[in-house]
Amino acid sequence: MSLTAIALVAGGLFVGPYFFAEPTEAAVATTPPTVAVSAPVQREVNKRLTLLGQFSAAHQVELRAQVGGTLTKIAFKDGEVVRKGDVLFQIDPTPYENRFIKATAAHESARTRLELANIEAARATALQKNGGGTAQNADQKIAEQRAAQAAVDAAKADIRDAEFDLDRTRILAPFTGRIGTHQVSEGNLIAGSRAAASPTTLLATIVSTDTLYLNFDMSEADYLAFQRERLKRDNTFDGKVKIALADEKDFSHAGTLDFIDNTLDPSSGTIHARATVLNADGLLTPGGFARVQVPIAPASPALLVPDASVLPDQSEHVVLTVSKDNIVTPKQVQIGDLRDGLRVIRSGLEPSDRVIVSGIPVARAGAAVTPQDQQILTATN
Repeated sequence: MSLTAIALVAGGLFVGPYFFAEPTEAAVATTPPTVAVSAPVQREVNKRLTLLGQFSAAHQVELRAQVGGTLTKIAFKDGEVVRKGDVLFQIDPTPYENRFIKATAAHESARTRLELANIEAARATALQKNGGGTAQNADQKIAEQRAAQAAVDAAKADIRDAEFDLDRTRILAPFTGRIGTHQVSEGNLIAGSRAAASPTTLLATIVSTDTLYLNFDMSEADYLAFQRERLKRDNTFDGKVKIALADEKDFSHAGTLDFIDNTLDPSSGTIHARATVLNADGLLTPGGFARVQVPIAPASPALLVPDASVLPDQSEHVVLTVSKDNIVTPKQVQIGDLRDGLRVIRSGLEPSDRVIVSGIPVARAGAAVTPQDQQILTATN
């Protein structure tokens, strides 16, 4: 074999595979990418607001003494649930017991004087009628009788006052709730005041736990939408709302919207609202955050797609669909909230549209694709 022939054969061995491979790669490059498509899910969906709220206690009290003295006993453990009427703190009652004894003795003395005054007044009146006494003497005894009666009444008031103070040496739980840490220790001198006219000592704070408030704010637009829909239904909104805690995805808790403020805050453009939530299991805590869903319209037909199928487009949103000739066609949509992991589409899609639900990264607007049907799965499937 000649050198030229050998060179051609060798050249074929090295060059040939390159030329054979090039058409195959070109063929792969021109094959439309495969994407999964599905029609939007059709479902009855009620329009609702999803807002962020914060829990607060329905009842919260700072425990302060109404009488002063030395603290002799703390009858609870920090952070425990206490029942209405439980003794929480005890102030040394000795000075108040002494005052009560003195008031009781003064009342007995006043009662004795009143009995004597009654006898003398009756005797003076009888003598006057029989001509054995003067009218002046009778009037004087009657005046002494009235003064003795006033002294008895004052003594009774002193007893009630002393008893009031004695009772207030025991600080009781005003309602059932969870108490915080004690702010004073046994042996401390406590400052008290009945009307808080002078500085008083903070002993502890107690909050209710069986019922909590969930406070949240609605924007002016949301508030108007809510009010318009409620007026359409003749104010028949039952106030039921759904709640999801900070670590929850599902809105598994229930509450009742029972308060909307009477004015909008001009600085924030929002209005304050509040829902009442039962807390029988004690899971909820004042200060915690939660999301609340407020329905503002009855259920109506809606389309839903996977949230990943909704793409941001500057300030708008688009969904990629596949036309009848298998061309990627973006559609601008108005979106709602999430339902069972799917995004509500308020407008922009038709029930017959083929939405790209998988393979979005390889889909380009105006490019051809190979669609394959795939069912949209919800969180409940």
